[in-house]
Amino acid sequence: MIKISQKTQNDLEFPEVLAQISEHCTTEKGKSKALKAQPFSSFGAVVFGLHQTREHQKSATHESAIPNHGFDVVDGEIKILGVEGSLLELASFRKIKELSFRSNQHLRYFEKYRETFPALFKTTEDVEYTEVLVQEIDEVIDRFGEMRDDASEELGQIRQEINGVRSQINASFAAALSRYKAADFLDDIKESVVENVRVLAVLAHNRRKVRGTILGQSKSGRILYIQPETTFIHARKLKNLQYDESEEIKRILARLTEIVRPYRELLKDYQDLLSEMDFISAKTRYAASIDGILPKITKKRELQLEEAYHPLLLAHNNANGEKTYPQSIELNENNRITVISGPNAGGKSITLKTVGLLQLMLQTGIMIPVHRYSRMCLFTSILSDIGDHQSIENHLSTYSYRLKNMKHFLRKCDDKTLFLIDEFGTGSDPELGGPLAETFLEVFYEKKSYGIITTHYANLKKMANETEDISNANMMFDSQSLKPLFKLQMGEAGSSFTFEVARKNGIPYSLINRSKKKVERGKMRFDRSIAKLQKERSELTKTKNQLQSKAQKASEEKEKLEKTNDRTEQKLADFQELFDHNQKMIHLGEKLDSIGKDYLNHDNKKRMIGEFLKVVGIENSKRKKQSKKQQQKETQRREGLKAEAKKKIEPIREQKNKKKKQEKQEQKEAKQKQIVSFKENDRVRLEDSHSIGSIDRIEKKKAFVNYGIFTTEVALDRLELVQRAKK
Repeated sequence: MIKISQKTQNDLEFPEVLAQISEHCTTEKGKSKALKAQPFSSFGAVVFGLHQTREHQKSATHESAIPNHGFDVVDGEIKILGVEGSLLELASFRKIKELSFRSNQHLRYFEKYRETFPALFKTTEDVEYTEVLVQEIDEVIDRFGEMRDDASEELGQIRQEINGVRSQINASFAAALSRYKAADFLDDIKESVVENVRVLAVLAHNRRKVRGTILGQSKSGRILYIQPETTFIHARKLKNLQYDESEEIKRILARLTEIVRPYRELLKDYQDLLSEMDFISAKTRYAASIDGILPKITKKRELQLEEAYHPLLLAHNNANGEKTYPQSIELNENNRITVISGPNAGGKSITLKTVGLLQLMLQTGIMIPVHRYSRMCLFTSILSDIGDHQSIENHLSTYSYRLKNMKHFLRKCDDKTLFLIDEFGTGSDPELGGPLAETFLEVFYEKKSYGIITTHYANLKKMANETEDISNANMMFDSQSLKPLFKLQMGEAGSSFTFEVARKNGIPYSLINRSKKKVERGKMRFDRSIAKLQKERSELTKTKNQLQSKAQKASEEKEKLEKTNDRTEQKLADFQELFDHNQKMIHLGEKLDSIGKDYLNHDNKKRMIGEFLKVVGIENSKRKKQSKKQQQKETQRREGLKAEAKKKIEPIREQKNKKKKQEKQEQKEAKQKQIVSFKENDRVRLEDSHSIGSIDRIEKKKAFVNYGIFTTEVALDRLELVQRAKK
């Protein structure tokens, strides 16, 4: 069981990585899933999550792209469907149809390419595939989200009448407008619109000459707005028809809601599926932004990071056009603990966080920015103590807090733990804190835990140098320019460069010299020796690089000579073959010349033909022997290929047969379970049918299903459960 605390995640800034991933999500559910993501709880789940992301990465080069996973959230609709007798609006059905359509696309796609994307197929295989929702909604609602005219016979008739009445309204208004205009009863504007109703602009003094209803007047009172009487009669009829239309639409929506209601849980599954695909897709896009890859996952206890980048620092520096320095570090059975030392602001803490954050990301199924030769194992727990955790509320000093943390570490750590501690042992008197920190480190060592610590304590550096499976490392520092090189050097401790850094920051020489006199001579010599070793290491590294460069050039020259030698040998072989062929032709020519001379001298045709056939026979015999050898070689090669192919195909065939048997058994068990689980008053339907009825009674594996108008007897194994009977 893998368990990584929220404190460790916060220490390593894992929530910031999740926030960056969420920005690549396209749905609200996907963003929420990304922000709440946690490391997987088992090794199998970690590997499966990594394969999901890796397969999604590979889909970019696949012949057919993964379908779009965008959808509108239907949480409100799902809640409404949970209330008996509730009604969904038109817009809700459009969202439900889109959700069902997108989900079905994914189910079909991964079923088709299950061999190419096995992990993504497994993500979708437990979700039910059905086209009922899309079909039923399409029969009622058009692609623009409006109710179709043929959603019901009654609605079609009502809308036809509405169109007729609207035509009558327009015709009657046009007739009135023409008549009163000719009589000069109207103002210059002729007509207007009041409360979405067309009206005549009648001059006030002609009011009694125009038959109709006054709906308003101008501010001056000079114009009255009148709806013609005939138009008013038709408008009243239109309102009645529109009311009938709205009632029929409600009835249709109520029927459609009842059809959708049994699929409430399925809609939740669809949302979970598409939001999961959104999260996986976001992880893929995030990996592309940081050049993330999947390193080699090994069962051996090892952590070998080559050219590893801190993802948050990399993203920040890329945005600002700044350089990011990668680090390489290795932990294994022969080097379980690394003690990093060196000057402040040299990159110790960043190196520590890089290792922890990359491990967290990997165990959450996220690709990481490392070299492809990197190797990583999985840890059941990651323990961290990074930063100043002084607690004002609990009146705890930094050191007190750290001691409580160490107590937790000592209790929890084992051989599958990765611990990361920054500034190990600080917060107390160095003379006393150093030995206590050394004792803690001994316990971690005895429990065979893996870990990295950063420190300035000389006794910890010394312990690392003297203890098997613990090694020193240092963040390199240029003592001449007094600048950090941001490069981790494995194998030796680092100097803190305390006085050198003080000098760089403008502290007077006189004060630095006075301080040096206060430090023990042994301590000064030890620190000076470390600094000297670092300089020598730097010079050795330069020499090593020069030698490697020369060796590489020599290797390239050797490779060129070998290629030239191969070409020369090939030419010699070709010349030898040509020479042998020419010698053979000369020999045959001499024989034929001898036969010709013999015929010239003796004029014996029969003898000449016999000699010629003898020569031809000898040559053909040689050809047959050579051809037979070639055929034997080819036959042996083919048999070898067949045997090899058989070895590869046989296990696959056995696996497929085993899987088919297992699927048949599961289907059989599922049917048996389904038959047993039916009860009276359950709502059911026949296979491949949309009609829903309820079970009156069950007798001898047969059910009597009541459809309202009639009751029929049906075998239980032909029924599908729609809704359980209410208790």
